Amino acid sequence: MKFAFSTLGVPGLPIPDVVRLAAAHGYHGVELRAHPEEPVHPGLGPAERADVAAEFKAGGIEVLGLAGYARVAAPGDDTPVLDEIRELLGLARDLGAPFIRVFPGADPGQDPGEADATAARRLGTAAEYAADLGVRILLETHDSHRTGADAIRVLGAVGHRQVGSLWDVMHTWLGGEQPAETYAALSPFLGYVQVKDIASAEDTTPLPLGAGVLPLAECVELLSRRGWDGWLCWEYEKRWYEAAAPLAGLLGPGREHLSRLLNDAA
Repeated sequence: MKFAFSTLGVPGLPIPDVVRLAAAHGYHGVELRAHPEEPVHPGLGPAERADVAAEFKAGGIEVLGLAGYARVAAPGDDTPVLDEIRELLGLARDLGAPFIRVFPGADPGQDPGEADATAARRLGTAAEYAADLGVRILLETHDSHRTGADAIRVLGAVGHRQVGSLWDVMHTWLGGEQPAETYAALSPFLGYVQVKDIASAEDTTPLPLGAGVLPLAECVELLSRRGWDGWLCWEYEKRWYEAAAPLAGLLGPGREHLSRLLNDAA
């Protein structure tokens, strides 16, 4: 397996510094938070995109994916959502990233069947753009579709190879789903896995990997046993928790912890 971290943990950090952090601590790649307040977002022009791609190539670090914020199950017109996804796909193509992340994002009280159908319709349409650009759209286990069982209702209806799943281990755990259940649902669609750690269901402040309650060892052991050889990406949500310890000092121990879990699972 390969290791990456998300720039959500180092908000606003210039790309050269992100690349240096990844290389210094033995990470193979980086997930870029694609938002206007970050250095990388769909508003970048061609020259800026080329510069970002060159920085990563020179540092020997891969751009794993772009974490976008399109809400594919949200009520309303399809056009703005599809436009947002299309822009993100174009940016991913230009940066050489194989994946983009989208959220389910159904509104509270929205009819679940309607939300599923809306998400499947939009993802099915966007899949054609994604196929042309060689990028895969991943639906994260998050918000209205927190578990693998929730996500599979949408992914099964889409049935397109360019649309897959991003397993966020915190959200499936908070949804009461066991890792084996999540893997059984998502394995045919799995793009990569977001790992993290928290103190409890009531306190989701990010902690160093291994310092909290999430079943990371069980997840890594399961993935290893099933022969999955993809990416583990540490999403340390410093952007939302200003009091959390800085990620830079945790990256080395975090990679070592993941390596131990992988060795133990072998």
